[in-house]
Amino acid sequence: MNKELNVPIIGVMHSPFKEKFGIPRQPNLVNSISYIEMFAPYDDLNAFVGLEQFSHIWLIWQFHENKRTNQKDNFQPLIRPPRLGGNKKMGVFASRSMYRPSTMGLSVVKFLSVQRENKYTRVYVSGADLLHGTPIIDIKPYLAYVEAIPEAISGYAQHQPEILMVSWSDSAQSELTKLLQEHAINAETLQTLEAILAQNPKPAYQQKEEKVYGLSYANFNIKFHIAMDKVIILSLQKT
Repeated sequence: MNKELNVPIIGVMHSPFKEKFGIPRQPNLVNSISYIEMFAPYDDLNAFVGLEQFSHIWLIWQFHENKRTNQKDNFQPLIRPPRLGGNKKMGVFASRSMYRPSTMGLSVVKFLSVQRENKYTRVYVSGADLLHGTPIIDIKPYLAYVEAIPEAISGYAQHQPEILMVSWSDSAQSELTKLLQEHAINAETLQTLEAILAQNPKPAYQQKEEKVYGLSYANFNIKFHIAMDKVIILSLQKT
């Protein structure tokens, strides 16, 4: 039996998440809009006939920027899920860790539209947890009658993590006011930025409250720190 699988890359994700830090740990936690640019021959609009009848789709994709792998001779059966504080070990197959035998990822996202723009076919979605440049392997419709299981038990991740409060320092508020006056940021982007920070992107093992973090989203750089159950935005700059 062939123990390896070769699959085509049908497109690439264009996402406002330009770096791994800050990407929501699961899909649909933040309503960020992105799109898949399809490659030929998979960019034929006929391939999407009927997809408009579905509200959500599955994206099958590749973890393409892992700095380490968990394959073959490097296989590590135990990992430390962020959900458990980064200190308790669980089996890799009992986790959603990116460090797994296969570099494939799976996300269910809200389907928005398929559009033909400048000779490119683009699939617009909301809620994707994918890095800009992520290779897309396949797209499939989400079927609620078999794939939504209300009575399912989700182990240590049964409920959504606690949402933190987000506040602005005086200097960051001044920067925001200026950006709003210049129409350099809109309400939707601002709401998404705050939603990302409310998910607490801080690494689970990092306990230093005084540490300042930097996060890039779309055309903005945000600096912040987390104290107790609050995210304090220290700076917001347009790149």
